[in-house]
Amino acid sequence: MTATLKQDIKDKARQLGFILAGVTSCTPPAHYPIFEEWLNKGFHGAMNYLVEERSRTRRADPRQIFPECKSILVLALPYLNLEGRMQNAEFQIAAYALGEDYHEVIPPRLKLMVEFIEEQIGYPIPNRYYTDTGPILERELAQRAGLGWVGKNSMLINPTAGSTFFLAEILLGIELEPDDPITDHCGTCTRCITACPTQAILPNRTLDARRCISYLTIENKGDIPEELRPPMQDWIFGCDICQMVCPWNRFSAPPDSAFEPPTPLRISAPDLTLSSVEFNRRFKRSPLKRAKRRGVLRNLAVAIGNSGNKTDLPILEQAIQDDEPLVREHAKWAREKVRSKK
Repeated sequence: MTATLKQDIKDKARQLGFILAGVTSCTPPAHYPIFEEWLNKGFHGAMNYLVEERSRTRRADPRQIFPECKSILVLALPYLNLEGRMQNAEFQIAAYALGEDYHEVIPPRLKLMVEFIEEQIGYPIPNRYYTDTGPILERELAQRAGLGWVGKNSMLINPTAGSTFFLAEILLGIELEPDDPITDHCGTCTRCITACPTQAILPNRTLDARRCISYLTIENKGDIPEELRPPMQDWIFGCDICQMVCPWNRFSAPPDSAFEPPTPLRISAPDLTLSSVEFNRRFKRSPLKRAKRRGVLRNLAVAIGNSGNKTDLPILEQAIQDDEPLVREHAKWAREKVRSKK
């Protein structure tokens, strides 16, 4: 019965668009000490919620979050693969952010998964589900569940789907047989480490978030350190560089339709003058709203500065008058950068 149920669950997951599904136990993550060391060295940057005692305790043991937990279903939903990115856009946005916000797309499907499981067993079950929102080490859980291995760039990599997918987890109050993990296939490859323009990738398959372009453009809410602005190149939200050079991403799966925008999301220099109302209207269902107007325009100012296009100087002059100090400061830096370009 348990084996049949697990297969039925995986079949249903595929019907709902999840390309990978696996089960692991609720035992504490074996690599939690590495996470603790990462925190203690300050590599988490300003993500202070990670160092809170309650957060640490819960990440150390899934049962601290959900005492009824008996097994964990881990799922993967593909986003726009790297070949599908708009290469001719003036400024770059991470592929995952070109479609709808995954926080809006995935939870309803997880709810459907729970309802399906309850229909199969004939009674309600305790459950809790997350997608990048819960205090869990989701990549370790995914590795344990057989969805892939944690690569040198800290991304979860699957040999038939690359790394261009979102992860989601359902903590279940029923026992399911755990799947076997798969072996690591990074080998001696160091392409991601070499390609990272800010040297953010650490030797133990973790990142120094303080140097990561994704962190700098999203999680970082303040000034971007001046020495890291030029290496950010033309990225204004997230970064795909370490995934673009990963040879396993030639196997990336086609994206779920929710993440394949009918109209390509593009940002250009004139967007630096977007009002709050215009910004909120344009990015209502986009992951870009996570960085808020001040963050996106800050990032855009840096990218304009790096482009060195003197025709953008009038736009920068206008941004220097912005009500938001963060935008003003980065626009001033960009103006001087463009002016100094020969």
